Amino acid sequence: MIIVMKPTATAEDVKKVEESIVSCGLHAHISNGENITVIGVVGNKNLYLQKNSPQLFSGVDKVVQVTESYKLANKKFHPEPTVIDLGDGVKVGGDSFVIMAGPCAVESRQQLLETAEAAKAAGAQILRGGAYKPRTSPYSFQGLEEQGLEYMTEAREKTGLKIISEVTSTTALDAAVNYVDIIQIGARNMQNFELLKAAGRTNIPVMLKRGLSATIDEWLNAAEYIMSEGNEKVILCERGIRTYETSTRNTLDISAVPVIREKSHLPIIVDPSHATGVRSYVAPLSKAAVAVGADGLMIEIHPNPAVALSDGPQSLDPPAFMALTKELRPFIDLVGRKF
Repeated sequence: MIIVMKPTATAEDVKKVEESIVSCGLHAHISNGENITVIGVVGNKNLYLQKNSPQLFSGVDKVVQVTESYKLANKKFHPEPTVIDLGDGVKVGGDSFVIMAGPCAVESRQQLLETAEAAKAAGAQILRGGAYKPRTSPYSFQGLEEQGLEYMTEAREKTGLKIISEVTSTTALDAAVNYVDIIQIGARNMQNFELLKAAGRTNIPVMLKRGLSATIDEWLNAAEYIMSEGNEKVILCERGIRTYETSTRNTLDISAVPVIREKSHLPIIVDPSHATGVRSYVAPLSKAAVAVGADGLMIEIHPNPAVALSDGPQSLDPPAFMALTKELRPFIDLVGRKF
């Protein structure tokens, strides 16, 4: 349930409504927009309604019932788009467009630093790199773990790029919070609820990838787990879903972007690399993501994809990535974003 205040409502009006919610043992989520304030009732709304008639409070315009099970991630609770400020002018959401680029896996110091320099030169603002790798086969390369995070930190110091890396467990999370600017929770862990809750207890932005076969509502409920623990700095990432189609690694659900923008205030990134598994499809789907309103892209690049230990077939080499960012600039300008 949300309580929409009138444009003329005073700070005292808002405070009285908030106090009425808190007095029932519930949480009041306040979203201050340009013209109105929206107060979300998080918890058992029936308990609140038994004791209060919110429509009778001074300054209240209307009371709206929220039928979706996710609240904090719901646009009804937070009408204004969320913008996550990473510092140094790098923002995710709003009128900004970000590109996260880097190798699927951190393989060595030299490989990562070379990739970071290429990402920076092409205009990327965030370096991605997997230190902990959840692989389908237990015999595949599993990542360098904390040593990989140390290499990521060195790359940040040398290039100024922000860094994002995936965590696969609460143990990995405990290590990563000491290094990264954004925590990534991958598709396989989208409903790892203990990991989601632990990420929610950090104060570091979290990028949550959509699960392999997850519906959009399941995805938003997973985001709710993070937000309900106090961390509302959540970024969503559409990375393709599993369908009957075998021409691509996954099927990029490009329609998820406008659906999310209608349902939620959270920024959404598109990962065309994992969605397709084919490097020649990355450029056209990147342009499509810009066109439908994505807040950014996550693209895999590698100095020599032919020898990559993970996901070489979908990785761009530095010249191809440079060419892509140049191609994307007119599209980004056309939709009114800053890159």
